[in-house]
Amino acid sequence: MSGRHVIDGLARPAGKFPHLVEVGDLVFVSGTSSRRPDNTFAGVEIDDNGTKTFDIRAQTRAVLENIRAALSVVGLELSDLVQINSYLVSMHDFASYNEVYAEFFDYDGPARTTVAVHQLPHPDILIEIQAIAHRRAGALTKE
Repeated sequence: MSGRHVIDGLARPAGKFPHLVEVGDLVFVSGTSSRRPDNTFAGVEIDDNGTKTFDIRAQTRAVLENIRAALSVVGLELSDLVQINSYLVSMHDFASYNEVYAEFFDYDGPARTTVAVHQLPHPDILIEIQAIAHRRAGALTKE
């Protein structure tokens, strides 16, 4: 099965690219943030004075849930991930990101790389994750 998917119910990609690309038994997940369908971001609070506070834990959790939702459209789960590339704006967030990551994965989870980047596509994004999943032989596909 092959295909490109822009998924209803998720935040629309911020450019002309799909959420997922299927090639044979691999599914490539485009870089995903904590952006919600209404274009707000999980893990960003604005007080009455307009001051923003950021929560890397909430953003990490939301990113992984967004990836889970995208994978479900093609009949896959987080347990089908074989590679994750994570991009953090600050390595000061690494421990908190790791803490939440461990709620979703253990040592039998996907291979992972985490790097710090200068910035991401929106100033409210602290983390973006790109992933690759593998459809195991006999796994059902959703149409």
